Amino acid sequence: MSGDVIGMGTDLVEVPRFRLALERRAKLAERLFSDGERGYAQRAVDPTIRLAARFAAKEAVMKALGVGLGAFKLRDVEVVKRPGGAPELVLTGRAAELAEKLGVRDWRLSLTHTDTMAMAVALALG
Repeated sequence: MSGDVIGMGTDLVEVPRFRLALERRAKLAERLFSDGERGYAQRAVDPTIRLAARFAAKEAVMKALGVGLGAFKLRDVEVVKRPGGAPELVLTGRAAELAEKLGVRDWRLSLTHTDTMAMAVALALG
């Protein structure tokens, strides 16, 4: 790991509650997640678990940047997979602008989940 720690964020999502939100709002997944994120989730037996972990990552990035909801579109943060399978963050739009302003040059991301909980930790590095 290189660089100074600029910020750290974590978030925990209750999978059943997140599932209910997705069921109640037909377009919510499209509003929150990229095509790639939704496609990756759809390959799982239970896509909601993967989406909940990615939602937690977006919230963790907000916290690492020291901002709250509304500072950028949640789709401005995308979780992609590295060739070896590790999750990686790609920031665009306002999220990328905020990170650049703070001097963020790199990210570390950890995701974990069970059937009922999904968690993400995001580390912003300078």
